[in-house]
Amino acid sequence: MKSFLHVGCGPQDKTNLKGFNSDNWKEIRFDIDSSVNPDIQGTLTDMKDVKNASMDAIYSSHNIEHIFPHEVPIALKEFHRILVDDGMVVITCPDLQSVCEAVAKDKLLDSLYTSPSGAISAIDILYGHRGYIAQGNIYMAHKCGFTYSALQSAFFDAGFKYTFGGRRPEYYDLWLLGFKYQVSEAKMKNIAETYLP
Repeated sequence: MKSFLHVGCGPQDKTNLKGFNSDNWKEIRFDIDSSVNPDIQGTLTDMKDVKNASMDAIYSSHNIEHIFPHEVPIALKEFHRILVDDGMVVITCPDLQSVCEAVAKDKLLDSLYTSPSGAISAIDILYGHRGYIAQGNIYMAHKCGFTYSALQSAFFDAGFKYTFGGRRPEYYDLWLLGFKYQVSEAKMKNIAETYLP
């Protein structure tokens, strides 16, 4: 059985994670917030309790925007460190390009879509979910953001060799697969079909 680190898991587990929700994967839940009972408590920039080359994959959904820009290289180098040589990262985060297009149309406060937490506006995507932050969950504040090319460049700068993914403007998000090793285009597309929406 392969192991994957579910980074910033919150209260979720692998049940609804495409590709990981099978008996082939052992989930290790990782979060900054002790109240969600993670297997390992830590931050994106300090994963010292995760051993070198100990994970076959990392799944990170809407976490990297919660750290400052200067911390992004630190976090991605931590990802690189804990992955086995033929491991992969599956990451998603807001797409600032599509969000800024909405803002340019004066839709800063308009509802862009409805999530399980309710209506989401451009201001929530840019700065963090207002409702959670108002309730005192400051972990939800956003401190940086990405276009697809910026996210891809950050992965290359951290030592990843290949990436695959893109934008989903209608969902205001980015998805990227990151690999430490040489991967053919055909194999990346096959992996993308398994793990990306």
